[in-house]
Amino acid sequence: MKSIPSYHVRPMTGDDLDAVVAIEAESYASPWHCEHFQNEITARYSWPLVAVEDTCVIGYVCLMSLFEEAQILNIAVVPDRRGRGVARMLLKEAFCRALEEGAEVMALEVRASNSSAIALYEQFGFKQVGMRTRYYDGTEDAILMEKRVKENP
Repeated sequence: MKSIPSYHVRPMTGDDLDAVVAIEAESYASPWHCEHFQNEITARYSWPLVAVEDTCVIGYVCLMSLFEEAQILNIAVVPDRRGRGVARMLLKEAFCRALEEGAEVMALEVRASNSSAIALYEQFGFKQVGMRTRYYDGTEDAILMEKRVKENP
């Protein structure tokens, strides 16, 4: 009988940085560096979270919440765990944290070509509210999306 993987979400720590940076490098053409994630861990209004399976970090989300707006700065999942609900779990935790911090709106930006991420965000109720032309590397547009935090994720 095949066992069901056990995922949980917890705050990111310095011990997670190697795994997080590796996931980032596998996921993005212009990845964040270790220092970016270190800054998220120590920043007053940031709440970086990791998804863990057994003892392995398999995904992360970096959330910043300040006043009435929370923003997802970065999210990624290990390629061989994509499509298994890990990003969904991370987003749910991000919404819970944003609600706890008093945010009213969750915002994010996503590459216009990232159809799987856009579909996930739309399933969560995000709506397109704008676009940044040639935002990514001066070549690709960013779609700006928002959702009211108090709506169920």
